[in-house]
Amino acid sequence: MWSLLRLSALSLTTLMIAGCSDPKIDTSSMPAAVVSVEKVRDSLPAYKRDEFDQALTIIAMSSFSGIDLLNAQRMNAAEIAESANAYMHGLTGDEIIERADKMLRERRAREREQALQTLDRLETKQARAEHDQQQRAQVSIESADYYISTSPYGAFEPVIDLQVTNGSDQEVSELFLHGVLTSPGRETAWVDETFYYVIAGGLAPGETAQWSLAPNRFGPWGSDQIPRDSQLTLTLLGINNAQGEPLWNSPSLSENEVAKLEALRAEYGGVNAHTAN
Repeated sequence: MWSLLRLSALSLTTLMIAGCSDPKIDTSSMPAAVVSVEKVRDSLPAYKRDEFDQALTIIAMSSFSGIDLLNAQRMNAAEIAESANAYMHGLTGDEIIERADKMLRERRAREREQALQTLDRLETKQARAEHDQQQRAQVSIESADYYISTSPYGAFEPVIDLQVTNGSDQEVSELFLHGVLTSPGRETAWVDETFYYVIAGGLAPGETAQWSLAPNRFGPWGSDQIPRDSQLTLTLLGINNAQGEPLWNSPSLSENEVAKLEALRAEYGGVNAHTAN
């Protein structure tokens, strides 16, 4: 029994000595770092050396912003020595690999969290824009006509006849409109511009009203080249309430944001950003 205990103790001591003798990274100086990196690498089995190279590079570059840790390229010993830090000092080859793996897991977790936050932000923005678009659609342009009238003094005056219904639950005081005036056979619009129309007395919920707008006859609307068969298209871009404040004006997603949202949904669809951690 005593012999077995002595043998076990001797074996344990041998293992501890062998473990302590594994080469370690020494970043106390440039020459020491260069030499120790090569010693540690040479001490590893051949199948681990590529993994060690990548792990060492990941750790060395981890303090630099903008570095893609997931696709790190091998650095030579001098480059590693220059960027080496306390994260590597005193570590064996296996410990270097373990530390790099931990860094990558943490990096992926941060990127995942950031991606889910972006996904949540874009979905919220999209939902608000869709809601506001639906609300804004309750204020509708029933008809819009353009023609040239003659003033009491014999001058030609451009006129826009506009009929609007307020189907919302808010009083409307101002409309932001985009008008396009075209004619058959002509690719270029005669007029393509935005303008405001202030509603005298406002437009109450459920009310329909018709107005005759008088654009500046010295501007594009008053050109004497515009033919009589021109067609007017009016689009409602914005609405102000009785206090002159914008109603339902949440912006839509940009093309880049739409593409980003689709990509995030494809990768993280069904994941709740608030419960992912």
